[in-house]
Amino acid sequence: MTTATAPTPYRVTPSRVLRSEWHKLRSLRSTWITILAAAALTLGVGLIMGGTYTSGGGDSDVDTVVLVLYGTLLGQLCITVLGILVTAGEYSTGMIRVSLTVVPRRLPVLWAKAAVFTVAAFGSMFTTALITFLAAQLLLRDTDQAAALTDPGVLGAIAGNSAGITLLSLIALGLGGALRSVPGSVGAYLGGVLVLPEVLGMLPYDAVDSALKYFPTQAAGALGSATPIPGAAATGPALLALCLWAAAALGTAAVLLRRRDA
Repeated sequence: MTTATAPTPYRVTPSRVLRSEWHKLRSLRSTWITILAAAALTLGVGLIMGGTYTSGGGDSDVDTVVLVLYGTLLGQLCITVLGILVTAGEYSTGMIRVSLTVVPRRLPVLWAKAAVFTVAAFGSMFTTALITFLAAQLLLRDTDQAAALTDPGVLGAIAGNSAGITLLSLIALGLGGALRSVPGSVGAYLGGVLVLPEVLGMLPYDAVDSALKYFPTQAAGALGSATPIPGAAATGPALLALCLWAAAALGTAAVLLRRRDA
């Protein structure tokens, strides 16, 4: 004779882990501060670029999307810090021990963090880029940088700009999960992702110049232009390279999450 076991109402499922991580992300004040700071910097710089631009000036040869979205270089830093806080911040508060107690298989926690962060980062940056482009074009409509969303390559470049920032931030999220320290992860990102390519670019070797096209920041830059950038990687290879960098960072964090105590 067998006894029927009643299903538990508190079983851990992927959707519940996702919902938990989404609740944690949106309930943190730092999430809204960094996203609003990124949006304000992007929009503010875009309006300045649009308001001060004159036809025939020094920026006439700059791609229109690149010109109005210069501010995303600053906004990217805010979203990058948020990516680090999503993982490393939880170690600094000790919250990770609660998360891994509830989800003992561990890796679903990391994948859920990456998934909800990707949606939040891409959604916020794409919306900001769209608003910035449209607002800046109100100031550029009588200049040689006037453009519309329906012009060839414009909407794709805006989406590519947002995708590039999101993937760079996923690299930061992976670094946060691997190093488990907010200051250490910020330092590793600044040194390894932002500074190292500039140092390597000083070397007088063609092979180094070719490889640098596929480093994270250089690959992300190639995604945000409506017209091809001379000397940069094509859009498809650049997107693939950036995805591989993000996958490598997340994979390293996953291996260390399985092997080390929280």
